Amino acid sequence: MTEPAPKRSGLAIWLPLILFGAFFALVIWGLVRPADREVASAFIGKPLPQFNLEAATEDRPGLATADFMAGKPKLLNVFASWCVPCAIESPQLAALARQGVEIDGVAIRDRREDLDRFLATNGNPFARIGKDDLSQVQLAIGSSGVPETFVIDGKGIIRYQHIGEIRAEDMPLILEKLKEAGQ
Repeated sequence: MTEPAPKRSGLAIWLPLILFGAFFALVIWGLVRPADREVASAFIGKPLPQFNLEAATEDRPGLATADFMAGKPKLLNVFASWCVPCAIESPQLAALARQGVEIDGVAIRDRREDLDRFLATNGNPFARIGKDDLSQVQLAIGSSGVPETFVIDGKGIIRYQHIGEIRAEDMPLILEKLKEAGQ
């Protein structure tokens, strides 16, 4: 005589379905939740490190820490010719420059001819462009990629860090941060 099969409890039957439903809800939540583009930088409120970069192009001077001590807030844009998002943000940088915002650039691991071609194609909103072939300045200011833009007050203090390309919807925030840095 064979023993009857043990009855499965209701929970044992429904547990796999409940776990799958919870996993599915978590995946959907992660997909629809907007990405947080704000990263609390450890460098906000700290002075720029000392640097003196040679010119990355023939038509713009190099860049040094002293260039940020003029009393007026500026943008410091970390970019590269090989960076697709850097080309995407070009119209916004040009619009900021037309509004009187001074923008200095740090070209990361770039060749002069590639950089010249990039600027000829996408515009050149930069007052100065420093060449950072070893990413030393990039890392020293807390930038981990390109593009990144920093608001620097007139005393050389980092006041804001924007990670990723500047899009049209970011313009009001960038202008607000520049205004705050000038107060």
